Amino acid sequence: MYDLKGKKGLVVGVANQHSIAFSCAQMLYDQGAELIVSYANEKTAPYIQPLQDTLPSVLFKQCDVSCDEQLASLAAIAQSELGNIDFVIHSVAFAPKEDLKGRLIDAHRAGFQLAMDVSCLSFIRLIRLLEPILNPASSLITMSYLGGARAVQNYGLMGPIKASLESSVRYMALELGQQGHRVNALSPGPIKTRAASGLKDFDLLLERSEHKSPLKRNLSPEDVAGAAVFLVSDLSMAITGSTLYVDNGYHAVD
Repeated sequence: MYDLKGKKGLVVGVANQHSIAFSCAQMLYDQGAELIVSYANEKTAPYIQPLQDTLPSVLFKQCDVSCDEQLASLAAIAQSELGNIDFVIHSVAFAPKEDLKGRLIDAHRAGFQLAMDVSCLSFIRLIRLLEPILNPASSLITMSYLGGARAVQNYGLMGPIKASLESSVRYMALELGQQGHRVNALSPGPIKTRAASGLKDFDLLLERSEHKSPLKRNLSPEDVAGAAVFLVSDLSMAITGSTLYVDNGYHAVD
């Protein structure tokens, strides 16, 4: 598909074999990239262990992105193991269940702040820590959702947070563009992942997306990984500050 031999980077936020981040890591690995993969915590560790056998030369590290010390440790490990890097894929989102399933206006201050910290601010902080070791024209990618651009039923407080994430992508693209770095968001449609399972009536969202999207098909993590590989590759050198929809065209129809 793409020859990524010589490309080195981080994939942050693998949860299990069904996660978008793992599909990204797998596809990047298959195309020859060198990787470090992170996962959130010890609760996730049992799901991670079997994945390491499928990516034998990849280093897996725990990193709670809400912890400054662990973020700094991940950046230090990246520098120690990889030297300078060419890409970052940030695929992390979290909100407390009671806030995620309720109305935005009922969200607790602590819940909103935690969701913003993990889902948006962690991307900004991570890139700041990695900036000294970014190779020229690095590709920096995060994951958004249509709920950041539209009000999506049951998406609640994550909508404003994804809107903030997409705005951050644009500002980071402006600030890092002089070094040739590209900053983009991928916006996948609904996919059956561990994170998505926390949304109220997710199955209805999945069904609506398949029915209304122009391509009339289910979306897979591999679909998103393919777009990530393209953005990592040198074929996307003129693309930055963008939100690329990977949703079978659902975002384009009413």
